Amino acid sequence: MFKKLMLVALCALSVVSLRADEGMWLPQYLKKDHAKALKKAGLKIPVTEIYNENGSSLKDAVVIFGRGCTGEIVSPDGLLLTNYHCGYSSIQQLSGIGHNYLQNGFAAMSRGEELPVEGLTVTFVREIADVTEDFLASGKTVEEYGKEYEKKHATGEPGEKFLVKSFYAGNQYYAFRTVVFSDVRMVLAPPYSVGKFGNETDNWMWPRHTCDFCMFRVYSAPDGSAAEYNSDNVPYKAPRHLKISTKGYKEGDYTMIMGFPGSTTRYATSYAVQYDTEVENQMRILIRGERQKILKENMLASEDVRIKYSSKYQSSSNYWKNSIGMNRGVKKLGVVARKQAEEAAFNEWAKGKAEYEGLMARAEKLNNQRATDGRRAIILREALINAIEISSPARTLNTVKNLENANKEWLAGLFNDFYDDFDMATDRRVAKRMIELVCELLPAEERPDVFAKKLEGEFGGNIDNFVDWIYRNSVFATRERYNQLLQQGSGLTREVLESDPAYIFGMSVMAAYREVALRLVPITQQLADVDRLYQKGLMEMQPKRLFYPDANFTLRMTYGKVLPYSPADGVEYNYYTTMKGVIDKEDPSNPFDFTVAERQKELYHAKNWGGWDENGELRTCFLSTNDITGGNSGSPIMNAKGELIGLAFDGNWEAMSGDIAFEPVLQRTINVDIRYVLWVIDTFFDAGYLLDEMTFVK
Repeated sequence: MFKKLMLVALCALSVVSLRADEGMWLPQYLKKDHAKALKKAGLKIPVTEIYNENGSSLKDAVVIFGRGCTGEIVSPDGLLLTNYHCGYSSIQQLSGIGHNYLQNGFAAMSRGEELPVEGLTVTFVREIADVTEDFLASGKTVEEYGKEYEKKHATGEPGEKFLVKSFYAGNQYYAFRTVVFSDVRMVLAPPYSVGKFGNETDNWMWPRHTCDFCMFRVYSAPDGSAAEYNSDNVPYKAPRHLKISTKGYKEGDYTMIMGFPGSTTRYATSYAVQYDTEVENQMRILIRGERQKILKENMLASEDVRIKYSSKYQSSSNYWKNSIGMNRGVKKLGVVARKQAEEAAFNEWAKGKAEYEGLMARAEKLNNQRATDGRRAIILREALINAIEISSPARTLNTVKNLENANKEWLAGLFNDFYDDFDMATDRRVAKRMIELVCELLPAEERPDVFAKKLEGEFGGNIDNFVDWIYRNSVFATRERYNQLLQQGSGLTREVLESDPAYIFGMSVMAAYREVALRLVPITQQLADVDRLYQKGLMEMQPKRLFYPDANFTLRMTYGKVLPYSPADGVEYNYYTTMKGVIDKEDPSNPFDFTVAERQKELYHAKNWGGWDENGELRTCFLSTNDITGGNSGSPIMNAKGELIGLAFDGNWEAMSGDIAFEPVLQRTINVDIRYVLWVIDTFFDAGYLLDEMTFVK
């Protein structure tokens, strides 16, 4: 049995080291480690055109969009493309009854019509430095070292920020100098039926027909520096913008993606994988699924609720379905067994090596220790902290010192954004189901004390009456109640706050969560040390293998090719889709997912492709073997010459375990074809003037 495990492990390792498609590579090492492989794969430009620490390169056109996505600059005047689902919260923020940009879309027909988005930022990476030796010698925490590094290297450029991040589980460290632009304006967004076509049903699925893009513009002060919104600001002249290819692609063509992948755990132990799937994912699937049912019902019943909760629903359902797919993939593809085989090889190599011997036994013990408290923590977080919103303002106000002396105007504006996207009736329905779930999932002694004191003690276990008490009496139930309190006599005092039902509920929940979280801290720290040693040991065990670090939302490059796949026996998927699939999928009984815009149907039946078709077909999406994950959403997918051919926006269902273990045969990136994007801009919206500032190549 042991020999069999060893053989499986060695085979797995050899496959990993040979697959060009796998790898979220640090761009600063492409020239040193990948120049020959890139050329062999089909790259037709120098590697320094991708990343050049001494000059301009493609890296300078790739940005962090908002807090968790990627975007790319596509004109000399700061025009930016990203995914529709990345810009979704901004589109929602600007929408309202009478100007529902989610439903109807938006296109600025001049720069004067572009809409500022409060709070939205775009971040450029200026410099990357390896600080491993200096950091480890300093004896400081990452935060302490980062502040010291910033003092030494700050240039004074407006918007400048420094970040030091860990790689290879703490075996290497890099410092990033970035510049953050905070005047970002919405230029164009397709209607929901185009930008989110397929929505929850098609999420993570192929074939796909979603035109998942939207367009913004980055503005700067007149001197080109980052600045807050000002009507005198001008379009930003970025160091580089991407050229756009309208030539298309064919099967086997080289592709590369640059972006900011969020998080992977490719080097996780089998024990960590079992914890993630059997504890974290399982609870997340159950709890979010129940909440989403309620949100969906209320959103379908009210346009106002739909506008308020669309972004929340999308955010929740995306990771919910990801968790379902990951659990399915881990089981179906035998990921745990593969991990165990790799660990068997490691254990054999580690014999007699004091630093590594017994490491896997330690990993098993620690993961078993965190299981009970980890399950409780995710239930409290998912069901009570994240899902029930009414206590959020109360928790925030609890951190305000001298509450009685706080400026009333400041207090009044503190929760404007919260109430813009809050519906009491919806939240009350959610609260009843979530509290019911907690009672089903946790024994009485593991629940927050408010359950015993209030729910059981005062309301005899009647959840409806308990929840109604909170929403009928809390000043945070509506914007009006909160503002009225601020205008009354002594206004909002500490005494008033602490007697509020939402405060009583919220603080009890947080106390229970903090208690369990504190117990998890030492276990988490010890697991981090195990991960560091395991990755260090793997690199020593395989000195000839090129290791890439797990994703941590830093700039990476991945290369692969356009390729179809076969998900099951007798099933063959083509590598691209067309507009015909949009029309075929229309389903009036499912307006959430498969509504087709009337204009889209008119243009389709008229075969009005605006010149963006290929042989009479408008291609919509295509597949590639690039290695991406969350955070890469909106990333540019480029051809062998570094020209933009589409935007990455999803992975495929059959390889949802890819964040834990790359699947060489099945794993695919789903991209929207840039010609579909251009068709929507030019033909659907008749906003072709925007194309005049882009650079096209054929």
